[in-house]
Amino acid sequence: MTTKTMLLTGGSRGIGHAIAIEAAKRGWFVSLGLRDASALPTGLTPETAEAVPYDAAAGGERDWVKGVLERRGRIDAVVACAGILEHDRIVTEDEDTVQRLFEVNVHAPRRLAAAAWDALAETGDGRIIVMASLSGKRVKSKRSGLYSFSKFAAVGLAHALRHEGWDLGIRATAICPGLVRTDMGESAANGGFPPEAMSQVGDVATLTLNTLELPGTLCQAEIAFNCQPDGIH
Repeated sequence: MTTKTMLLTGGSRGIGHAIAIEAAKRGWFVSLGLRDASALPTGLTPETAEAVPYDAAAGGERDWVKGVLERRGRIDAVVACAGILEHDRIVTEDEDTVQRLFEVNVHAPRRLAAAAWDALAETGDGRIIVMASLSGKRVKSKRSGLYSFSKFAAVGLAHALRHEGWDLGIRATAICPGLVRTDMGESAANGGFPPEAMSQVGDVATLTLNTLELPGTLCQAEIAFNCQPDGIH
């Protein structure tokens, strides 16, 4: 098949859903890994997308990749949007919370990239997006400390994948938003910032697809943006 194929996590809502819609509009076929794969998310059709059972906390990446290659014959991009937010203290003794946070935000994207690695290399211009956060660039408050801990690791993952894949034509980018108008973004704002003034999911999706479609000679290791002037400091 000649249609470019994307593996996408976190596509049932928020940023991931907007990316799936934008990708379909641009002619990509999107394989969405979803905990509930009984139906495609709103706005997607079987001609442009599929839903595959997948839980970022439970593994199963190799089976997902194997099935896509059998059905589609290629994988051109991995976009890891699945993520969870915890407001626990960095000195928490709740190890289950810490492990769950890292499993979803860091380990699952690494496993998915590894499972799809050979297929991405075969295209000669494979792409990986790790949807990180400005919380992976700075720790803004003690309330966000544990979450930031995981997102710093997610940014590091993108850098490591970029180096690992460079000679194979694979390019990896960490996208680091500030507050985005999603359930997670509103939870992070904790009522302190108006949703209409946050970055909008459609704009983040446009940025993500534009990044995926850049030539390999114009690779950005990180893209950080914000809806307020605090930057990454």
